Amino acid sequence: MTGASRTVALGDHQLTRIGLGTNRLANTVENRSLLEAAVDAGVNFIDTAHLYAGGDSESAIGEALAPFTADLVIASKAGYNAGTDVENLRSEIDTSFERLRTETITLYYLHRDHPDVPLEERMALLKEYRDGGRITHVGLSQVGVEQIQRAQAIVPIAAVQNSYNLSDRGYDDVIDHCEAEGLVFVPFYPLRGGSSSAVEEIAARHDATPSQIQLAWLLHRSPVVAPIPGTLSLEHLRENLVALDIELSEDEFQTLSESG
Repeated sequence: MTGASRTVALGDHQLTRIGLGTNRLANTVENRSLLEAAVDAGVNFIDTAHLYAGGDSESAIGEALAPFTADLVIASKAGYNAGTDVENLRSEIDTSFERLRTETITLYYLHRDHPDVPLEERMALLKEYRDGGRITHVGLSQVGVEQIQRAQAIVPIAAVQNSYNLSDRGYDDVIDHCEAEGLVFVPFYPLRGGSSSAVEEIAARHDATPSQIQLAWLLHRSPVVAPIPGTLSLEHLRENLVALDIELSEDEFQTLSESG
């Protein structure tokens, strides 16, 4: 894998293409140390949300890493629950700033689109924050191409975060759309679904773990893909980053694709 393919552009930021998901990250001394070690290990893309760990995830990140360096991208989300109207969404976003101890968040997603509150109304609020310089880039989570296009009519979309892995490829069309439009595609649950005989065979060939091969497959799938495997283990985090240096052949990629 070439040096250039280790990163993907999010505006002026170059994201290392394996980030860190923090949906289980409680605000403990150990986890704050993990965050510091993750950055030291080369992670510059950390994903959180207003609701993760009851708010602890954002608080831990703010306590451990704020003020954030220019090359560190913290991404958060709000609006997961059905019925989250515009004013409740505003409250959640404002809470994210407080917990993260920052005036500016580089990437902020609408966590879910719910038909009971018009997508356009909630995207208009995110546009307000973007226009005011509080949010640099706006994203969407768990959406299809049509929703991306509707949102794009309100505010520029920079990233899409959907569930996607070797065993669950329901959003192939969204990845292709993101690649065509220059949007970052962020798979969550990138390792869900477990291994297979093909994964294990190719892992042995590369002296790698099955998880590393699953991540390498995602990186090979499209140059705009940046997975965010979640872990509370520094050892596992370092293992995940090794996938950046695994170069699958086209035959190996196809074999894995057919086995998924």
